[in-house]
Amino acid sequence: MSLLEIKDLHVRVEEREILHGLSLTVNKGEVHAIMGPNGSGKSTLSHVIAGKPGYDVTGGEILLNGEDVLAMAPDERAAKGVFLAFQYPVEIPGVATMTFLRTALNAQRKARGESEYSTPDFLKKVREVAGRLNIPQDMLRRGVNVGFSGGEKKRNEVLQMALFEPSLCILDEMDSGLDIDALRIAADGVNALRSRDRGMIVITHYQRLLNYIVPDVVHVMSKGKVVKSGGKELALELEASGYAQFEDAAA
Repeated sequence: MSLLEIKDLHVRVEEREILHGLSLTVNKGEVHAIMGPNGSGKSTLSHVIAGKPGYDVTGGEILLNGEDVLAMAPDERAAKGVFLAFQYPVEIPGVATMTFLRTALNAQRKARGESEYSTPDFLKKVREVAGRLNIPQDMLRRGVNVGFSGGEKKRNEVLQMALFEPSLCILDEMDSGLDIDALRIAADGVNALRSRDRGMIVITHYQRLLNYIVPDVVHVMSKGKVVKSGGKELALELEASGYAQFEDAAA
């Protein structure tokens, strides 16, 4: 069953059209990789799905489980199961990671009409999830992302994903700035969250991430639309020959 359907999406930022009729379908249980050069609209797509302000949708639709995503506020989208892992996670000095996670999780549960976690229940859950993902307890006591290495920031986002249990995970260039060990650890965490009820969109420039998070489908974006889709071998083809061959297809 299709989880996410994007149909003929047109998006402007100020006076410039960034997405020109983009269409994409992600089914439950699938991992889709979106690759493309800088400026092709990859991050714009992720921000529009999540509801980041500053983007003007001028045409098309986005459906999540058949519901109109564009009619929802960002917090409603999160409560419906949309999770965006940022390229550069923000630091929040003075707020302990545990406090942040509990507040965010309970806000989502409340929005879904579920009971909020008590402190003991939350502590039990977060310790169990962190243990499963090999995330050290001392990380949870520190300020949100304060003084974290690139790898620790990504692991913290993987922990958030595991706690929030989203139906759609969007990973926007999560390999940005990571060395190979940190990349492997973050990718292991993502792979642990693959499930038949969850869809994932992995946005990346480089094929190397897809050695660790192996996609079911690869899409190439160029000039604001998807110009080619295929299996994981398409990523290897891109690595070998680059994006220039797709520039004409997008024109």
